[in-house]
Amino acid sequence: MKPSLGKSGVSSTSGAKISFRAAGKTFPLKQGEFTALDEVSLDIADREFVTVVGPSGCGKSTLLNLAAGLAEPTTGQVLVDGAVVTGPGPERGVIFQQYALFPWLTVRGNVEFGLKLTSLSAAERRRKADHAIELVGLKDFADALPKTLSGGMKQRCAIARAYAVDPEVLLMDEPFGALDALTRVQMQDQLLDTWTQERRTVLFVTHDVDEAVYLARRVVVMAARPGRVHRVIDVDLPYPRTEELRLSPEFARIRNEVWHAVYHQEPVAPKAPVT
Repeated sequence: MKPSLGKSGVSSTSGAKISFRAAGKTFPLKQGEFTALDEVSLDIADREFVTVVGPSGCGKSTLLNLAAGLAEPTTGQVLVDGAVVTGPGPERGVIFQQYALFPWLTVRGNVEFGLKLTSLSAAERRRKADHAIELVGLKDFADALPKTLSGGMKQRCAIARAYAVDPEVLLMDEPFGALDALTRVQMQDQLLDTWTQERRTVLFVTHDVDEAVYLARRVVVMAARPGRVHRVIDVDLPYPRTEELRLSPEFARIRNEVWHAVYHQEPVAPKAPVT
């Protein structure tokens, strides 16, 4: 049975892990209101890796914040496992561009920090933290302080901290944006390796088209003013993703399709502020 389509033309089916249902978000201005998101409808399946890319001001981070429960939609709903999101929850791990590590705690201490809010014993917290640290390749640096780590290692620590609390969903807002090009590529491979071992549902916001295509099964291309889903492009490339795949003609074809969708959108007249 073919799924029904929402206003944005994105399929809407029951049983989605994350579901945006005509979700809109406006912010007050002196002149009235600014529409950051306009009735976005989008379903993300369990264990699916989806990236979101688009021009500046298209509402990428706002979309992620709605899923994280860090902001409330002005209209519509956001659901996780069929339940309306009303605030942050332990089933959703959020990773930002800033590392936000505690400088006085070791890698293990930072990863274990969120687990101290649970009823787990000290031994079980240690076991979970060490497992997450090993997943991201920081086993040899478990006792190191953040000041001794490179930027990529700090971000891996942040990812391990999110994994340690065993979230079903990872929400990532340009986590590699501050890294140099080589470290960024290495982090992409590390993330995919971790995701392959511990399949979670991932919503990953980026401004980098190559990164969006390399990581995801589907790329959501946003349009700005108002923020809305412009296109959803399938990435029919096998996992694991490799350097050879990144240099392949098929990758180039999909990358060019996403690039064109991002940077050659037909201009839309902005909505007048609501007064």
